Amino acid sequence: MPAADSGSRRAERFGFRRVSSAEKTRRVRGVFDSVAGRYDLMNDLMSLGAHRLWKKFTLARTGLRPGATALDVAGGTGDLAIGMSRQVGRHGQVLLADINPSMLRLGRRRLLDTGSHANCRAICADAAALPVAPAAFDCVSIGFGLRNVAGKPEALRSMARAIKPGGRLLVLEFSRPALDALRPAYDWYSFAVIPALGRLVAGDADSYRYLVESIRVHPGQEELAAMMREAGFEDVRWHNLSGGIVALHIGFRY
Repeated sequence: MPAADSGSRRAERFGFRRVSSAEKTRRVRGVFDSVAGRYDLMNDLMSLGAHRLWKKFTLARTGLRPGATALDVAGGTGDLAIGMSRQVGRHGQVLLADINPSMLRLGRRRLLDTGSHANCRAICADAAALPVAPAAFDCVSIGFGLRNVAGKPEALRSMARAIKPGGRLLVLEFSRPALDALRPAYDWYSFAVIPALGRLVAGDADSYRYLVESIRVHPGQEELAAMMREAGFEDVRWHNLSGGIVALHIGFRY
């Protein structure tokens, strides 16, 4: 069986269900086609604005300087890419990549609105097969996107190939609460409140129910760190944010 066909048939988690890799990609595209128009508003509502602090924390750890190069994978509406474009300055370059055309249109519009288009461009690309030159970037980031990727190991290896020696990967993603006492309230909020918000604000409870489920089946802190090491990253560490509800993983290429 050809490798591509084998990959398309491999079982992946789409929320609590198992589907083929190709089917997960198709369904995730449908989710983000549905929620794109209200994506930023829903992020503010669901996190009570905390996602802005999580992204600010991430940007403070890019290590980027004026003239550097950066890649934001699954960058959506461009929060991290816009922040990195300011860090690298007019002599640097940032690439925003996303597999979903609906999200990418919004990202391109925000690059224009914020004046970031001068040193930041956007491309439609699959995280698992990034169409970039090897060792092209000082920093690669992926914020709240890895759990939606079909083929996480392939995506991590693809991002590793794109990083210069001495560069780093930043993975900002929902994770496992570090305190057991947080979990009952967190579960209630996730499964009762977030889908209801999705229905009220975005007219789509099912997509937000999937997004909640995708968090629960995503690797926890230790497991994701091990996956990053297997993909070729060294000195892997993570920071728990908001009690471990979100974690920022950092790995280096030497």
